[in-house]
Amino acid sequence: MKIFRSGLSTGLLLQLAIGPVFFFVVNLTIQKTVLDGFVAVLAVTIVDYIYITLAILGVGKLLENKKIKKIFGIISSAVLIIFGWIIIKGVIESGITTSANAISSNLFASFTSVFVLTISSPLTIVFFTSLFATKAVELNYTKPELLIFGLSTGSATFIFLGASVILFSIIGGAIPAMVIKLLNIFVGLVLIGYGIVRIVKAIQNSESHENKNGKWGQSQPDNLRK
Repeated sequence: MKIFRSGLSTGLLLQLAIGPVFFFVVNLTIQKTVLDGFVAVLAVTIVDYIYITLAILGVGKLLENKKIKKIFGIISSAVLIIFGWIIIKGVIESGITTSANAISSNLFASFTSVFVLTISSPLTIVFFTSLFATKAVELNYTKPELLIFGLSTGSATFIFLGASVILFSIIGGAIPAMVIKLLNIFVGLVLIGYGIVRIVKAIQNSESHENKNGKWGQSQPDNLRK
């Protein structure tokens, strides 16, 4: 139980770093139904557990290769930009809506869109790998104990996002249509902006690594991290 509580508290702390996926899930909840919101939360949780499992298995080490990291970084960033543009385009084409729940419920679409958006960031494996390696060294966790820690860390995703879905489903009906439209535009801009920043960082990190290893004719210690 101590290990489980440690993982849960760590996971909840990580959830406070709100990102594009959070806004996307909230947007789905407000525009559609609470069930769509929970299906989206389930998609995020599943992806987190996939990445946690891969991190424990050590697959994250593969993504520490600079070339592979750059490729995945650019591809995942492009996915974010495309999602953002689709959202903004939809707002422009639909015009001003008359109600908060302007889009009909589609559980499959809600699950798929959030699943693709979340899994488009495979470098998360590197983060989880670093986190679990730190815990293994700091607290001397065995692999079974790391599994318990990972299980509880992943559960924090469902708890935090699930609570957010309930909250925004309650207040969603009181939100004016124009605010919903602006929220859509905001979510789209966040995704596009985040994607652009990640592409720039991926290119800069790659160029910095190449300068260290190529320009000076010898390999230098690599201290770059996402």
